[in-house]
Amino acid sequence: MDKILKDSLQNIQTYKNINPHYRELLEILEEILILREEHRHRMKREIFPVEERLVAAKMAGGLPLVDFSSVAYDLTESKDYFLALLEIAEKRSPGETREMARKIREDEIDFNDLIYESFNPLPVEENAAADEEDEEENSYDLVELFIEESLRPALENVVQAYGDVVRKSDWSEGYCPICGREPKIGEIRDDEGTRYLYCNQCGFEWDYRRIKCPFCGNEEQQTLAYFTIEEDSRYRVDVCNECKRYIKIVDFRDTKEKANMDVEDIATLHLDMLANDEGYD
Repeated sequence: MDKILKDSLQNIQTYKNINPHYRELLEILEEILILREEHRHRMKREIFPVEERLVAAKMAGGLPLVDFSSVAYDLTESKDYFLALLEIAEKRSPGETREMARKIREDEIDFNDLIYESFNPLPVEENAAADEEDEEENSYDLVELFIEESLRPALENVVQAYGDVVRKSDWSEGYCPICGREPKIGEIRDDEGTRYLYCNQCGFEWDYRRIKCPFCGNEEQQTLAYFTIEEDSRYRVDVCNECKRYIKIVDFRDTKEKANMDVEDIATLHLDMLANDEGYD
């Protein structure tokens, strides 16, 4: 077993013991990580080719290496991985995802459309109307997670190939330089207290100014804030009162722990709920 995978599974086990409230979601993450590793070893080709001569220009222009806004990719292998991921949900709630899997296999639902829509979401009003039509909210949340996960192994290959080059660039955007996804969580590291943003879509981390909103670029200190919970000072939520967005932040400098950001994103769902209750999206 890959050492990173082994460490991740041990980390999940620790969190299951500490916080049984998230046990089911963490068990799902366990299955995802194992399936991800299996799929990575089975991948036969490069899904997201990058033109090396354009990397520097893209970084300078604020353009991610993988462009889901205009480029069409062959996502056949990602589709197969997505169908395998759906079986994780099917085991727990038989029937809930079976129909979706059938429609994707028979091309009644275009998998590529699901991917591109996830990177180019509907306006808030249309999205709210779509949610009203979806009565299986819990199943929908898992499907959303699996849509994101379906690209992860292929995008990790891009990170492995170009991550060092990207880190040496002057990338200063709040969205991921690899795939363009907005971050949900970040980490404070090193003696200088540098803030790193984490992309759940591809697993890349990049440093970003602490006094700046990654979503709207607001740098006015008076409208940027954060809140913590008394029970655990290792976690906080950075909020922007201009765009009303938030990002969760992990700070393990005192405890010297190594954060696994995929696990931390699930283990901090209570922070998402608190932020939503306070009116942040």
